[in-house]
Amino acid sequence: MNILVLENDPREFELIQQTLGGKKYTLMPVSTSEQAWQALRADTSRFLIANWDTSDLDSTQFLTRIRASTLPGPVYILLTTSRNLEDSNALQGMDDVIQLPFKPLELKNRVAIAERILSLTAKLAQAREQLESQAVFDSLTEFMGRTAFMRQAAGELERSRRSSLPLSLIALDIDNFKLINDKYGSKTGDAVLRVVAKAIREKSRPYDCIGRWAGDEFVLALPGVIGVDAEKVAGRIIAGVRGTRVEVPNEAPLNVKVSAGIAAISRISTSTDEVEPIIQQARHAVARAKEAGGNQVFLVYL
Repeated sequence: MNILVLENDPREFELIQQTLGGKKYTLMPVSTSEQAWQALRADTSRFLIANWDTSDLDSTQFLTRIRASTLPGPVYILLTTSRNLEDSNALQGMDDVIQLPFKPLELKNRVAIAERILSLTAKLAQAREQLESQAVFDSLTEFMGRTAFMRQAAGELERSRRSSLPLSLIALDIDNFKLINDKYGSKTGDAVLRVVAKAIREKSRPYDCIGRWAGDEFVLALPGVIGVDAEKVAGRIIAGVRGTRVEVPNEAPLNVKVSAGIAAISRISTSTDEVEPIIQQARHAVARAKEAGGNQVFLVYL
């Protein structure tokens, strides 16, 4: 696998080279975000390791540029930094981050996860093409319909079991959607669904499995994600929806809100052989979030 490395500290680059050098990985050093951009556009690599502290990623808004662009394939971005940027908005768009100084084994493990996710992404893209040919995508939101999502999520469940990876299912439900639909009509209801779908797409990862379950309910399968990380994904979606408005004739714009429920499994056993019960647990968690006032996340561990 080709790995772009944006690292301007010779000592840090040497450590990366010593850790990952060999037949399995080919390291491709770049010194600026523009060089990384050109390599990604040329599809030379789909994996970038970059030092946030010593590069120009922040000043060039590279992460925003990457996620807003149409590239030949999905890109995985692993950042290294000595700063505490856990809650920084500047890091939206990255896939993983390692605090400096890091241990070689930690880097190897993170790269192995990235390699697995990129492989799953390629398979998901192939599956998406097959599904599109079978006309199983929801025409309004462009997400998978229930049948297609169930098939894809079942595959993610099985792969997570074989790889000993965690899995989280997020269910999302629009708050007060029936009232909106009854008061303003189905045209406005469809506009709300499109706004929510757009926020889900923008705030989730490119390779996440997303489906429209029924009506105003959406579901996401997140392989390799557990607990607070799943909450962060759901929180980003809720915040993204909350920041949107839907225009209504002769009325003030609608402030759309959603609730989220998460069913998280840290280790999938052989007895967990069906994905639908996990989805139902996530939907029950949505109901708990709505009971608590809505516009929030409720998490359960299974």
